[in-house]
Amino acid sequence: MAKLTKKQKEAASKIEKNKLYSLKDAAALLKDVASAKFDESVDIAVKLGVDPRKANQMVRGVVTLPHGTGKDVRVLALVTPDKEAEAKAAGADYVGLDDYLQKIKDGWTDVDVIITMPSVMGKLGPLGRILGPRGLMPNPKTGTVTMDVAKAVTEVKAGKIDFKVDKTGIVHAGIGRVSFSSEQIVDNAHEIIQTLIKMKPTAAKGTYVRSIHISSTMSPAIALDPKAV
Repeated sequence: MAKLTKKQKEAASKIEKNKLYSLKDAAALLKDVASAKFDESVDIAVKLGVDPRKANQMVRGVVTLPHGTGKDVRVLALVTPDKEAEAKAAGADYVGLDDYLQKIKDGWTDVDVIITMPSVMGKLGPLGRILGPRGLMPNPKTGTVTMDVAKAVTEVKAGKIDFKVDKTGIVHAGIGRVSFSSEQIVDNAHEIIQTLIKMKPTAAKGTYVRSIHISSTMSPAIALDPKAV
């Protein structure tokens, strides 16, 4: 097991073991214990009482964070020529079709989100092995396959993120940066937590939100009180 650095030990000492913090207190504490020289990302992990192996208990969706993610999201719009100007005006970083499909086929995936149109999805199918594992395959459920390309690009740039429960029943998401104010971190965390609660599958039994933790890139995780949230 790797030894903790002096900064890591100091950060860990400020977090009380077995204590469940309120979201407000956790956000303030997170800013206090983050000590990296770069602007660390703030992440949330929500353990849900679901069985992801069952289709009727899969939790997947999108949420627009009130204050964005703090990250410059690189968007590729794979669209037909008549939609290119619309995508560019909305702020897409890369716009095109066949040339970018070939680049992806050759291994290029230097983007965060791909937005496309229903008529183009047939061309993306063969690239599933490349895009799927990287979480880049467009999906109608997350709003990345649409005829309203401009709206989709604008929403993603403004802080819209998609999430999906993993095989262990946990939803992971980036909700900001350490440079955000405590209030901004609270607002963003609250938005995704409330979205998850609204999406509770009817087939899920027992306690739905089992645990919630927030952390920064280099900090220990801080446990939240699910009932308080």
